[in-house]
Amino acid sequence: MSAPPTDASASIPSDDFSRQAAQWIAWNEANYAEHGYGLWIVETLDGQFPEDCGLTWQDVNGRMELEVGYHLLVGEQSQGYATEAAAACKDFARDELNVPLLVAIIHPDNGASRRVAEKIGMRHIKDDHGGAITIRAVLGARLDLP
Repeated sequence: MSAPPTDASASIPSDDFSRQAAQWIAWNEANYAEHGYGLWIVETLDGQFPEDCGLTWQDVNGRMELEVGYHLLVGEQSQGYATEAAAACKDFARDELNVPLLVAIIHPDNGASRRVAEKIGMRHIKDDHGGAITIRAVLGARLDLP
């Protein structure tokens, strides 16, 4: 929410950003209250915070699926942060949550996010038609449970 506006968000009034930020925080708090996990802040060894990454339950075509989500600040891509964090989330989902499937829901034009999902072993499994975006790609990986 603190990243500089993109072309798509430049026309959104600042009070809408504040409202959206408050909704996002409330959603994360609800995830922690209900599930005990959600999105985590990623901190680098030098104390920077380039992204968030974590696990949230998402509706995919009417079915709830556990998703690994990651959001990097502008200028922090291609340094391995998202891949490392997403891989750790995949391990947590397998080892601690014992879920058989982990998904990543990705805008069809977001090649960088798709590459992160593929690097952690995900492949396209279906498209989602129920979100704010007409069609989102759903990549998934079956998790070998311990």
